[in-house]
Amino acid sequence: MIKDALAVALSGEAPPVVTLSPRAPLLQFIPDAYFAVILPVLVYWVYSLMFLFIDTYDLLPQYRIHTPEEITSRNKVTLYQVMRDVAIQQILQVLAGMVLHHFEATEMVGGDLLDMWKLHRMLLPVFGSLSPQTIRALYYYILPTARIICAFFVIDTWQYFWHRYFHINKALYKMIHSRHHRLYVPYALGALYNHPLEGLVLDTGGGGVAMLLCGLSSREALIFFTFSTLKTVDDHCGYEIPYDLLQIVFQNNAHYHDIHHQNFGIKSNFSQPFFIHWDKLLGTEYAGHSKSHSHLPDHTISHDKKD
Repeated sequence: MIKDALAVALSGEAPPVVTLSPRAPLLQFIPDAYFAVILPVLVYWVYSLMFLFIDTYDLLPQYRIHTPEEITSRNKVTLYQVMRDVAIQQILQVLAGMVLHHFEATEMVGGDLLDMWKLHRMLLPVFGSLSPQTIRALYYYILPTARIICAFFVIDTWQYFWHRYFHINKALYKMIHSRHHRLYVPYALGALYNHPLEGLVLDTGGGGVAMLLCGLSSREALIFFTFSTLKTVDDHCGYEIPYDLLQIVFQNNAHYHDIHHQNFGIKSNFSQPFFIHWDKLLGTEYAGHSKSHSHLPDHTISHDKKD
């Protein structure tokens, strides 16, 4: 019976000899690093346009946070202006990602056996000998998931403090962040309607810092960037949908973020896009926020309410 290669490697004192080669891309016609910045853009438009379709034909009126009339009467920017500015920001982000890719080392594969041997040796003093199945699960599933969750917390921290500073600094708010708040009634296509500088600092910068600090591979970054984009669009969708898994799993959801866009909640609920721990720890969670998904009276947030 031929022994499993990993079992043989783990039982040895010497590191296994491996041969490294450049990682083949998921799609032959585009490098993974490029795909990681382009796929979130495609997901943004597909998911946003789905909500635009729902808005246009009023398919889920019972789940609206605001009435359709409020979108036109309260917002200070047209749909065309939103779509144009989002497209400009995304073009800049894709170009920035492509430029940065040229400064990255080529991602190599073929070293899995050596990496798992090192992981086993590192854990040996704490847990004793671990089975090959456990090491495989750690290496291929548990650690990648942990790195992505790490990135969630890093980008949340980055965006909370920058977002809050954009509100504290009156000059920065007026010149930069106020653009996003022209949307008093958020909708999906406006999720990334920002000043280009804000997009560079909060989104591009936050994603890049999270990727570097948590050591994401290009494919882990692909998952992280795409899921973050999906979550950001959902947070601005304008609907409290009881079967929306993103709104069920995360307290930081469309209802929570919508409060921040209202006059009464603009100095609270700074957390984005995943968790609300910074708002809770630093006392910036809106006091009237309900953790449930039950609707407010008439399914709308009254924008006449004061702090």
